[in-house]
Amino acid sequence: MRFHVLTLFPAAFHDHLEYSMLAKALARDLVSIEVTDIRDYTNDQHHTADDYQFGGGHGMIMKADPVFEATEAALSGYSEDERVKIPIIFFTPQGEMLTQKLVEELAEAPALAMICAHYAGIDNRVPDFLATREISLGDFVLTGGELPAMALIDAVSRLVPGVIGSPENVTEDSISSGLLQHPLYTRPAEFRGMEVPDILLSGHHANIDKWRREQSLQRTLERRPDLLLTADFSPADFKYLRTLGYEPPSSTE
Repeated sequence: MRFHVLTLFPAAFHDHLEYSMLAKALARDLVSIEVTDIRDYTNDQHHTADDYQFGGGHGMIMKADPVFEATEAALSGYSEDERVKIPIIFFTPQGEMLTQKLVEELAEAPALAMICAHYAGIDNRVPDFLATREISLGDFVLTGGELPAMALIDAVSRLVPGVIGSPENVTEDSISSGLLQHPLYTRPAEFRGMEVPDILLSGHHANIDKWRREQSLQRTLERRPDLLLTADFSPADFKYLRTLGYEPPSSTE
């Protein structure tokens, strides 16, 4: 997977890319990340990338021309057929919400280009005529698009084969499985009077799997009941959910 980041602050990515699984993925050429400084594509001696708003208003606006030119330069190494398959993402609170389903969709692309805005906003010709997807991390506002870009790079990279040691670590994660993940424990079995559930120490794998599934269902019901509307249930799942007082809509057995 190849990532192209267009930003006014390329140094913001340096530390993030030097640690943990992402650093190992880069070292093994499982992913590549190219960070382009938009200021390199400005046309004045001060490298001005922003300007006042037409019509008046508070705050400076990122100019369209350096963003277009930086993006076009970043993608210039691809053929025309390849470029049309590469999402050009603009991060904005007005975009579609980033979900695991969307992450999985984007992971199928040959590459991703990500535009990180700053200041009071960006010239609307960027989202209208350059970006092909507008994405939001949630209903809140950040100072720039760098953190959303890092989040998307991290989420998509986890789906690249070989980045995470075991494929099961990905498929069993919260949200990826359709439900929230069950509780996790490791040694010591007792810590400050807090004990690991006996079932996990029993060695009875069928019972452990049953307990984990039930814990996942219960945790999802308590914290994210909306996920239950689209999750796949077995008859045993239906039975357990009913003991918790939940009746899945349109359930069939």
